[in-house]
Amino acid sequence: MSDLAYQADTLVIGAGLAGICTALELLNNNCSVLLLDGCEQQRFGGQAKEAFGGMLLSNTPEQRRNGIVDSSELFAQDWQQAAQFQPGSHWAQQWAQAYCEHNRSEIYDWLQGYGIGFFPVVQWPERGNYGDGNSVPRYHIAWGCGQGIVRTLIQQLLQHPNAKLLRCLFSHTVSALDYCDGRVVGCQGVQPDGAFSVQADNTVICAGGINGNLSKVREHWDPIYGAPPDNLLSGAHPSANGALHDCVQAIGGQVSNLNFMWNYAAGIAHPQPEYPQHGLSLIPPRSAMWMDCYGRRIGPQPMVTGFDTHDLCKTTGHLPEQYTWQIMNKRIADKELAISGSDSNPHFRDKKLLRVIWQALRGNAEQTQWLIEQCPDVVSGNTLDELAMHMQRITPQVTLDTIGMRADIEHYDAMLNGPRGLHNDDQIRRVQQLRQWRGDRARTCKLQPILDRKQMPLIAIRLRLISRKSMGGMLTDLGSRVLDTQGVAIAGLYAAGEAAGFGGAGISGVRSLEGTFLSNCIFNGRRAAQSIIAG
Repeated sequence: MSDLAYQADTLVIGAGLAGICTALELLNNNCSVLLLDGCEQQRFGGQAKEAFGGMLLSNTPEQRRNGIVDSSELFAQDWQQAAQFQPGSHWAQQWAQAYCEHNRSEIYDWLQGYGIGFFPVVQWPERGNYGDGNSVPRYHIAWGCGQGIVRTLIQQLLQHPNAKLLRCLFSHTVSALDYCDGRVVGCQGVQPDGAFSVQADNTVICAGGINGNLSKVREHWDPIYGAPPDNLLSGAHPSANGALHDCVQAIGGQVSNLNFMWNYAAGIAHPQPEYPQHGLSLIPPRSAMWMDCYGRRIGPQPMVTGFDTHDLCKTTGHLPEQYTWQIMNKRIADKELAISGSDSNPHFRDKKLLRVIWQALRGNAEQTQWLIEQCPDVVSGNTLDELAMHMQRITPQVTLDTIGMRADIEHYDAMLNGPRGLHNDDQIRRVQQLRQWRGDRARTCKLQPILDRKQMPLIAIRLRLISRKSMGGMLTDLGSRVLDTQGVAIAGLYAAGEAAGFGGAGISGVRSLEGTFLSNCIFNGRRAAQSIIAG
């Protein structure tokens, strides 16, 4: 066992996207950097490496080529409406305004400079149930997904002309910040062979949020989502445990809004879990029927994805048993069902445009079959009675209302099969509205009944809330400086990315417009580096 001591101009804690961008910006300005992470080197890049790679951007060439007219003013208006900022959220609002004004130059153009491009069709999630979301499509998918972003930037980092100024250390877990005479001067921690310490003029925390720690998630669970679920899944790595938040609070730093989380209502158990309660986050079909634990359609307002994730989570959290079912047939699953993440979207990840187009046209039957065979939350049957039998086997503690389930589905199908002029169902209206935008038309069925004998088998998916992202965190000003409980910057201490609630301890307020996470790791990290460089 031996204690190790390190020194650098700047210590960056966390080798995810925020840490990589911070370090890259510092190297561009001839600063020495120690990039340190508690995980093994194989996790270099953090959760960004696993992400689908969507970013909320405005005034881009992709928008113009798709005929989308956007502006910073409209963007800010949509953001404010979705975020529902409360009094006392000064810095969060400042970050939001800065993002709306500068996302093109500081994120999009910066990535383009490293050869990172975007899929040509802009997507349109989070429209809002009542038009209170994105007024226009802004969701840009990085060509190569999150994995492509991370690989490119790591390569830029390691092959940088100033690479001699960079040192990367893994399996080094920080346990405390060193605070002396009103300034953070480094940290202490443990590594495989003993303790370690770092002496640095500046320290940037990029160590993620709390959502990989389900105990902390439940501790800070907002009652707006009901009681903390016993069946909650985790979609964040356990290293996102909030330990650095505790370290910051221990020296007087302000940590706020940890009840602000961006979770999802469509989680399933991971077929090959890497840690307890490991889940996958689905992008669930719009043409499927979303039902409660008894197999009855949720309403009167039906649950339909793509409009308001925050509301879907609220609805699920207040339902009996806090889980739901989606019922669909094979055609709906093949065409519309998707799994979030780089590895679940290999054609996007590997930049195979023709295969992306072909899959959009023909569907993803391989993924459907994989889920049926491998996932314990997915069952199938050639009749509704057979399907219900398998559903009951998964959840024996709750008796399905099979008669009511059949009645709900048959009523919906009868309306779909009837004259279009007599359609009077909010889910049908939403599906029709989704299909008006080219980004959704290719992956949304055209008024597909569920009990269609030509499209068997039927499929049922049990869905649970899945913990994903912290939207609160360390309070930071526009220079990513961490503020104390009096609102004064703590000398030598910065935070970026999820650790800082993506800026100001809550840049998105209570509700993200989606795609505000990877992009703000870049935005926050670059701002932190620029503040350090400016002195």
